[in-house]
Amino acid sequence: MRKITFLLLLASSTLFAQRTCLTHEKMNNVLNTPEKKAHHDEVMNFVKNSSQDNLFRTSGSNGTQSTNTVITIPVVFHVLYKNPNQNISDAQIQSQLDVLNRDYRKLNTDFSAVVPSVFQGISADMEIVFCKATKTPSGATTTGIVRKSIASSVSFGDSYYLAAGDPAWDPTKYLNVWVGILNGDYNGILGWAYLPDQAGQAWDGFVCDYRYFGTTGTATAPFNLGRTCTHEIGHYLGLDHPWGEDDSLCGSASNDDGVADTPATNGPYFECPTFPSNEFACTATPNGSIFMNYMDYVNDACMAMFTNGQKALVQNTMSGPRASLLTSASTACGALSVEDFQAIKAITVYPNPVSVEFFIASPFKSIDEVEIYNQNGQLVKSAKVDSTDSYRMNVDGLASGIYYLRIYDKNEFVKSDKLIIK
Repeated sequence: MRKITFLLLLASSTLFAQRTCLTHEKMNNVLNTPEKKAHHDEVMNFVKNSSQDNLFRTSGSNGTQSTNTVITIPVVFHVLYKNPNQNISDAQIQSQLDVLNRDYRKLNTDFSAVVPSVFQGISADMEIVFCKATKTPSGATTTGIVRKSIASSVSFGDSYYLAAGDPAWDPTKYLNVWVGILNGDYNGILGWAYLPDQAGQAWDGFVCDYRYFGTTGTATAPFNLGRTCTHEIGHYLGLDHPWGEDDSLCGSASNDDGVADTPATNGPYFECPTFPSNEFACTATPNGSIFMNYMDYVNDACMAMFTNGQKALVQNTMSGPRASLLTSASTACGALSVEDFQAIKAITVYPNPVSVEFFIASPFKSIDEVEIYNQNGQLVKSAKVDSTDSYRMNVDGLASGIYYLRIYDKNEFVKSDKLIIK
């Protein structure tokens, strides 16, 4: 908690005038073994570097990426309150959902006023929409909102996903959003979300202080335009801060968000800088840093864009570690139909290269068996897989090298793919 305590002091000294996101601190807490860290690195390498064609991406004539499918993500809101003021209204929740759907479709009305013209050409419609879940995991009708009074002694930040809070609905099928009061050791923290390698974990989702959620009710300036949610769900979808995993020396391994069109900085921009600014730029340019990006730390009113490069990473996330969300969209809040060939095209193996275990994202088609062949065509491993274990397969005992997968459903061949074992 030492870093949290430091952030508490920082927030107190600035009267909450600066954004504080706890994503990387929370990630460090769960990456507590070499195996977990290796899995994280491999999944994020897939998210940042995969260039394979997938269901969502086709190359445009200008070199940018455009999709042929708008992705719908079902959301369940868990409102955990200790007093009536924290039990935010349906209207406040709807205001937050509206912000997400504007920001992720580049329909935010402040875009032209906030984003300088030199950056407007690389800004992206992420082609993602969010809906309140209409069905529970068991199929019952729901409003997509769960309200629960929790004990005043409960630490919302530590217990939101436990029985003392409200356990997640199946995190492979829903984006879980928990709203409550972040105080005590979390005082001054706006929120956090987990990166895609945590998909399916009990704590996976977005956590937000009720004072920085939505645009009405308890929403408090300068974080009262719903952009904390936009920022943190960017993490959930695989995006990093422009300065990477940590604010470190320019050029270091951790000073990289994996996105070519977000120039590196050695730390966050706060409040509302004046364009252009090279204050934290690793390389000074006439246009300066893209501090108005949703993944920086500026005030809500001063962020208004994602980039095309960030969109490509999100597409990789949705074709890999978070592909299971797609299967629930049709039953939870909206129809999403694909032809059979598209269903096969959407099957993705990740991480790849791999050292411990890989997963197969198959959002539209069931599979039940995987075979691994070496370069001599010899079968070296086969296993039954199922969706409840995210189509997981271990590669223990296999030497480094190139292998070939054959994927089946009910003894019928579905798809082949290449696998690199490190």
